[in-house]
Amino acid sequence: MEDLFVIVGLGNPGAKYENTRHNVGFDTVELLSRRHDIKLTKLKHKALIGDGNIGGRKVILAKPQTFMNLSGESVREIVEWYKIPVKNIIIVYDDIDLPVGKLRLRPKGSAGTHNGMKSVIYQIQSDEFPRVRIGVDKPPEGWDLANYVLGRFSGDERKKIEDTIERAADAVEAIVKSGIDSAMNRYNK
Repeated sequence: MEDLFVIVGLGNPGAKYENTRHNVGFDTVELLSRRHDIKLTKLKHKALIGDGNIGGRKVILAKPQTFMNLSGESVREIVEWYKIPVKNIIIVYDDIDLPVGKLRLRPKGSAGTHNGMKSVIYQIQSDEFPRVRIGVDKPPEGWDLANYVLGRFSGDERKKIEDTIERAADAVEAIVKSGIDSAMNRYNK
């Protein structure tokens, strides 16, 4: 379906992971669901999904419920079911290679060190889809990476990240309405 967009926020299901660094993708999709009155209530394709419209375009919002490292299974099922072109998938996720609060849009590319993205690229056999990366910074010296990304933001960081999640949602809307190049010009500052 050429005019359908699938917006996937990466994260881990369950209350114990809410508001962690690794769940900023979920947080962004939840914000979009509130803004556009799209209920994330259906459990299909190993994800909580909801469908609606953003800027007159049909969208599906998705939060894979597979846990981060298997996110690609859910994305693959959605892509196969709706028969959408890979370029119409938008993935939103945390990035330790960007400082806290930095937003970076890309039209395609590798997974870097992100296991959720590695899973998505492996499962759909392509990296030719737009992504919105939200900076969560590298762990301090001596910290375990998994413990760090599954940790919560400090008070100062939380305010910054909430602003960034707002901008990430704006950026997703811009991609849907006017394409990745236009959105990158506006948000990659």
